Amino acid sequence: MANTTLTNIAAELTEVAAKLRLRTVKVKSGSLGVGSGVIWQPDGLIITNAHVATSNRATVELADGRVFDAVRTQFDPQQDLAALKIVATDLTAATIGNSEALRVGELVLAVGNPFADSGAVTTGIIYTNNPRAVMADLRLYPGNSGGPLADCQGLVVGINTMIVNGLAVAVPSNTVERFLQGNSRPQLGVTLQPVLLSRRSLGFLVLSILPNSAAETAGVQIGDVLIGVSGRLFTSMNDLTKYLHESKGSVPLQLLRGRQQFVIYVAVQSDQTAVEAT
Repeated sequence: MANTTLTNIAAELTEVAAKLRLRTVKVKSGSLGVGSGVIWQPDGLIITNAHVATSNRATVELADGRVFDAVRTQFDPQQDLAALKIVATDLTAATIGNSEALRVGELVLAVGNPFADSGAVTTGIIYTNNPRAVMADLRLYPGNSGGPLADCQGLVVGINTMIVNGLAVAVPSNTVERFLQGNSRPQLGVTLQPVLLSRRSLGFLVLSILPNSAAETAGVQIGDVLIGVSGRLFTSMNDLTKYLHESKGSVPLQLLRGRQQFVIYVAVQSDQTAVEAT
């Protein structure tokens, strides 16, 4: 009886993984390697990480081998999210789950394209879950960024983005939905990639700077690492946005350039963020 149960579970997980692979795409943008993305809607809407979709245009390859030119329609590097649009209809879209309903210990699957492989699958369990990030005890590799994190029923509950202390970190699906609704938030005009600085602190590596942005005017440079705001170091992916929302007036933003630490002052406004350096 036990062997039959295990066989059934294995068969069900295999079926779930196969369906998720059909909803996972390869994303190529700029000079970076291949990342991953999720077919979010049948009309050609693709969700991926901002650090994967670093330019306004990208190439998307579906699981069936078809290749499309994509246009970046939405971009929030502070949440590490980007939306791409391809000219296609009736795509097999992912079924989106409620990330807030995840429970610690729940089985999850990650699908992506590590090392340019197609549709690789890893499994693990939820380590912790909060509105800012979903963390799971599973393996991610370069190329998994932007791919789906799903529960055992195949519902996508997050977008995989990085590894911290051996744990996979994903942007919650509920955060993605708010991102698509276009909620305004302070923007620095930079593309950021989370990096681990220590066991308890994160940084945000500046991958690119938008032309004519406040960050460009301030003299922020590619390769800078943002490490904190007002003396508070970053410990989760949404801390930068959170601290900017909480602050008023001129806000000191700490960054590392090489081995030196600098401070730039961010003037938080209702619809944008102006930056000036000191």
